[in-house]
Amino acid sequence: MSAFMICYKIIPHYPEAHIYRVTLDITSPDENGQIFSMPTWIPGSYMVRDFAKNVVSISATSKDKPILITQIDKQTWKIAGSTGPVRVIYDLYAWDLSVRTAYLDQFRGYFNGPSVFLQVHGAESEPCFLEVCLPEGERYEHWSVATSLRKDGARQRCYCADGYFELIDHPVEIGLFESAKFQVASIPHEIVISGRHNADLPRLCSDLEQICDAQRKIFGQLPLDRYLFLVAAVGDGYGGLEHKYSTSLLCNRADLPKAKQQKISDGYRRFLGLCSHEYFHLWNVKRICPAAFVDVPLDSEVYTRLLWVFEGITSYYDELILVRAGLITAESYLELLAQTITRVARVQGRFKQTLEESSFNAWTKFYKQDENAPNAIVSYYSKGALVALSLDLKIRHESADKYSLDDVMRAFWNKYGVTKIGVPEDGFERLAVEVTGLNLHSFFQSYVRGTEDPPLHEQLARQGVNLELRQMKDQSDLGGFATSSCQHESLLTLGVKFLTGVDEAKIQQVFDGGAAQQAGISAGDELVAVDGIKCTAKNIDALVAVGSTEVSLNIHLFRRDELLLIQVQPKAAPADTCNLSYTTDSTSEMISNRCRWLQIDE
Repeated sequence: MSAFMICYKIIPHYPEAHIYRVTLDITSPDENGQIFSMPTWIPGSYMVRDFAKNVVSISATSKDKPILITQIDKQTWKIAGSTGPVRVIYDLYAWDLSVRTAYLDQFRGYFNGPSVFLQVHGAESEPCFLEVCLPEGERYEHWSVATSLRKDGARQRCYCADGYFELIDHPVEIGLFESAKFQVASIPHEIVISGRHNADLPRLCSDLEQICDAQRKIFGQLPLDRYLFLVAAVGDGYGGLEHKYSTSLLCNRADLPKAKQQKISDGYRRFLGLCSHEYFHLWNVKRICPAAFVDVPLDSEVYTRLLWVFEGITSYYDELILVRAGLITAESYLELLAQTITRVARVQGRFKQTLEESSFNAWTKFYKQDENAPNAIVSYYSKGALVALSLDLKIRHESADKYSLDDVMRAFWNKYGVTKIGVPEDGFERLAVEVTGLNLHSFFQSYVRGTEDPPLHEQLARQGVNLELRQMKDQSDLGGFATSSCQHESLLTLGVKFLTGVDEAKIQQVFDGGAAQQAGISAGDELVAVDGIKCTAKNIDALVAVGSTEVSLNIHLFRRDELLLIQVQPKAAPADTCNLSYTTDSTSEMISNRCRWLQIDE
């Protein structure tokens, strides 16, 4: 064992006030003055979060005597030189119910390492030890700890890591929770659920096992000895964050499967897709990663144009895996695919920002979206998924089904994941060409470095699937799978999105080229009357629909505290809602293509 040791102890010190107390012991600090810092961001979530803002107090001692600790920037501290061991004690405020930071109350505790553990500069590769304590008091005597960190011998709630970056890649759940175990290729997996719920854990384990095994088959191996799903069940929440040996998930408790519930509900399907997405990341981003993310610094932004590969391709596979695993039908998968196509089709920003630009500017644009986001940016998740689909279908068609995107991903793993070599910025494209032998330059030029829509109409047609873009019925219409072509009455629209969950007709976003934008209506405006009739979130669509493209509507609205009258000439809703259906004249070749793509039996 190294003579240089770093030991952390984290204590839920004051749960009612959401305060963790962390003790950091260093055996051999820098004699010239040891520097510490708190990361500004967490891998997998590309936004500066400034975790140091949650430090409430900090002090240091050496040989039980106080020593000077000085803050030198927003996230960094330095202690005076010392010839002996140093102890740093700091309190942290933890009240963020998400998968990215830290949370604590008298019912539950949770934290991600970057948000709670100071980084000891110059000692990032030294062994780290962690003791997780329970709060004091009788009410906490039955609390437990769940984490994928390696146990430190037989000591209770004590863990170890080979260095700082390993330490912070294992989130920790503390409290009362339920757990269940299953195996994938003889590798132990566990799911832990905190929060009130009545989930059918055996059903959940069975479904997750099928998802995990279907992904293992793509890459050819499962590169771990354990895996943990940490799930927080809440009334209204959704999110996930990947780690090498675990994932943190936030879900609606109503989305979890109930006992004797045979059908997969929309909510449970969404939850399984989230689990599938984060599990796929154990290969694609946690072990295969951009060269820029190797030994990544956590004190400032790190840039790559490849996030569409790591998030977009993962988003393509997360739902595809559900049908391949036999958990949902092909029609259910096509419904989800139609909704993704709809989301992208409704974003005019896709004609202004490329996938590479979306990836590169995630820090300032994707993670900091404002009311103009649909007009200015495109998601490297959703459009990335469609480009991945298009690439898969292109490879299958032009190689006469000799190759698919599965082959590219398997080679991607062997070349960059197994070897632990960072992916160069052109690495994925070059590998796709190398594996398939196809000329893919124009594909990447048009759909990755350019702003064109991928040719999904013709590509899906070869699978016996018809893609139809139509007008939306109302703002709840997300698109989906249809048994036949659907015709709808022409709908008039203002070209806006209203805030949901409120009674007022308050505008959240105004879309490029729409009637509202041309009339000067803006995000934040609250519509109160249309042609003298009071409007609300419930009746605004109906009031606009009875208008005409030839006659202007008189709309009264509040902008801040001023009442304005604006004349608006409504427009026909754009054809931006996707229906997918089976073509009525599907040939046996089309059906065979679809079965090979989805890996199903017709």
